Amino acid sequence: MLTTEVPWQQDRITVYGRTLDQPRLTAWHGDPGKTYAYSGIRMHPRPWTPALLAIKARVEDAAQAVFNSVLLNLYRSGRDSVAWHRDDEPELGRNPVIASVSLGATRIFQMRHVARKDLGRIDIPLGHGSLLLMRGTTQHRWEHQVPKTARPVEPRINLTFRRIR
Repeated sequence: MLTTEVPWQQDRITVYGRTLDQPRLTAWHGDPGKTYAYSGIRMHPRPWTPALLAIKARVEDAAQAVFNSVLLNLYRSGRDSVAWHRDDEPELGRNPVIASVSLGATRIFQMRHVARKDLGRIDIPLGHGSLLLMRGTTQHRWEHQVPKTARPVEPRINLTFRRIR
C-alpha cells in the first residue's frame, strides 16, 4: 500500500561538494511545520496518511517515544543505498530517538564506531517488520549505512520515525 499511496521523489544531494541523484526514492510526512534538511535537501512534510499513523502508533508504543515525522526510503533494488552517515542534524536535537521500520526485502544495515576502529563493522540484517531503535549517544558515536548489493533483491521500504524540534 505504501508503495502506491506515498508520493515518492528522487532528490539531488550534495556529497563532498558533488551534486548527484540520491540513490533511492524518499518521502517526508509529519506534523505541519516539521521541515527537515540534510545533504542540501530541504523536505517539507506531507500530511500523515492513515497507514502511516497506524504504524506510528505501534512504533511509539514499542519505542516508548513520541514522533512527529517520518522519513520514508524506497530501495527499489540492490543498486539503491544510503552511504555512511549520522543523523545529527540540529533539528533532531542532541540525543535523538530514531525508530527504523523495515518493510519488504531484507537488507543489511551496517554500523561502525566513529573513533573505535577496533570494534569493527556490525552487520544487521533487517527483515520485513523489523524495528531498529537508535537512541542516546548513538548518532554521536556511530555511523550507519545500507550499502549497495550485487545480489538480486526485491524492493524495501524503510520508515525512520523522528522528532523534529
